[in-house]
Amino acid sequence: MDSGSDQIVYVVDDDVDVRDSLQWLLESMHLQVESFSTAQAFLDAYPAGQSGCILMDVRMPGLSGISAQKKLPEYNIDLPLIMISAHGNVDMAVTAMTQGAQTFLEKPFNDQTLLDHVQRALAEDQKQRSNREQKNSVHECYKSLTKREKQVFDRVVQGLSNQETADDLSVNRKTIEGHRANMMRKMLANSLAELIQMAVVLGLVGDR
Repeated sequence: MDSGSDQIVYVVDDDVDVRDSLQWLLESMHLQVESFSTAQAFLDAYPAGQSGCILMDVRMPGLSGISAQKKLPEYNIDLPLIMISAHGNVDMAVTAMTQGAQTFLEKPFNDQTLLDHVQRALAEDQKQRSNREQKNSVHECYKSLTKREKQVFDRVVQGLSNQETADDLSVNRKTIEGHRANMMRKMLANSLAELIQMAVVLGLVGDR
């Protein structure tokens, strides 16, 4: 579900007229839309891993938008959120943004402004998913290394030469060269710079 054509815009608003209006507007731009009258209905229906973004009203009967926003991690929902409200105020906006909302729009909003925010949210979701996939790939590659290859990896990204690594591990240089070649191949790294970037992802260098 990672291609843009599979992304879904989730509209969560208790006002049926608002839901219908937003769905018509978004679908007119060839976006897939699913709408819900309550936040809990959305939380319960969201399919794990689905790409997209959320348009959610702040004030709704039952679970409010702000309360639902806090529950997103519990339901493993990691989508960009656009909070909307007809009764917006600074406190609400600050709370929503502090909790991670991408933006806060007051009703009535300009159609083009809303569409621009939705497109940015969908693009951000794609970027986040791509980054997660890359990180997962790096971790899988690292798991495929032998214990010795991991030791070589660690020393290479610390800046040790093959001879220094050989001395440190009490083996000959040719052995290290072989381990290093295998390690680079398994990590799909074409250069030292790429390997260092991978080490950062793995937490082997930089902030731990």
